[in-house]
Amino acid sequence: MDLKTFAFKKEQANVGLFNDCFPPVMDGVSVCMENYAKWLQKMVGDVKVITPTVPGADYSKLDYQVLDYISVPVPKRHPYVTGVAEMDPRYLAQIAKLRFKIVHAHCPFASGLAAQRIAKLQGIPMVATFHSKYRDDFARVLPKVIVDAIIKVIIEFYERADLVWVPQESVIDVIREYGYKGPVEVMDNGSDLVADYPEKYFVDARNALGIKPEEFVMLFVGQHIWEKNPRLVIEGLSRMPDVPFRMFFIGTGYAEQEMKDLVSEKGLDGKVTFVGSLTDRELLTRYYAASDLFLFPSLYDNAPLVVREAAALHTPSVMAAGATASTILRDGQNGFLVENDPAAMEAKLRELVADPERVHRVGVQASKTIVRSWEDCVGEALDRYNRLLRVRNLPQIEKIV
Repeated sequence: MDLKTFAFKKEQANVGLFNDCFPPVMDGVSVCMENYAKWLQKMVGDVKVITPTVPGADYSKLDYQVLDYISVPVPKRHPYVTGVAEMDPRYLAQIAKLRFKIVHAHCPFASGLAAQRIAKLQGIPMVATFHSKYRDDFARVLPKVIVDAIIKVIIEFYERADLVWVPQESVIDVIREYGYKGPVEVMDNGSDLVADYPEKYFVDARNALGIKPEEFVMLFVGQHIWEKNPRLVIEGLSRMPDVPFRMFFIGTGYAEQEMKDLVSEKGLDGKVTFVGSLTDRELLTRYYAASDLFLFPSLYDNAPLVVREAAALHTPSVMAAGATASTILRDGQNGFLVENDPAAMEAKLRELVADPERVHRVGVQASKTIVRSWEDCVGEALDRYNRLLRVRNLPQIEKIV
């Protein structure tokens, strides 16, 4: 059984959003998908999310429909799942009732291929966003010859898209390095944490987390994988036994236990706390608000949402100089850059801990320069969808009056 079995007619859907992960599995791309779905549903309605089934997920209270399909766990990448949409008869029966105006793939794997097949069969455009450094994911576990073959397939996927987006200017260099030669546009990611919080909120957040007035608080949010460079954070902090600080790691991943072991080995158990995975956005916001610095020296990420989220709460980031992700920062203006060396991290952190007023000023500037609302970003995305539809002489996606 495949998609050709069904006649695509009946119910009109405006946008299909496709990704291999979606909340409650939390990472930057799933948060991006969630906000695209939320705001497109408000703006135009008839939005569908297509993603593998996450055990225990409940989508019944969402304003938009999630069409999930049979999945299996991704080996060594809990809680990620994957699956082939066309192997699920229930999904096929649901998708057969729909005709989309446009589909948007947020990854080049199983769900992206499902988007590609629908676009071809329905004669509609496909937008594809290049979010991640896929080569790094595969290089960790596979021989180079196999990795090269996978990257070739990924680039062929983007070459078949009608429009390719990247979330940050510097990511163009990454997709070019992978071999993509076609046109590409920058489409910014947003942040749902853009409210103007009163000063009392920040004070209450610290009190709620049991943080002492004299403690300098640092935070990491993201997958606990070595590619995000948490070792630099831990080793830098281990060189500061005389400094009163608290460090929170939020997230989970294959390296979580090894990170905990390294923290213990370095004598940091009393200062470093592993919070685990947080799906409660209100609680996560409290951690951002309670923190003085966001430590994210990742060499892996392209355009991490967490840096913008921290900035929305006036928490500036320390990022690795020269990393793709760090190009949105201007050192000492809206964030801080550090060399990939424990001694350099120690020196930078000592400098900043000694000058909290400067850290706060830079955090306020970060909130003004790198934070953009999802409503604004998705509104621009909708304009670009319609521009593409006009070029193809296809019906526009009408806004709800």
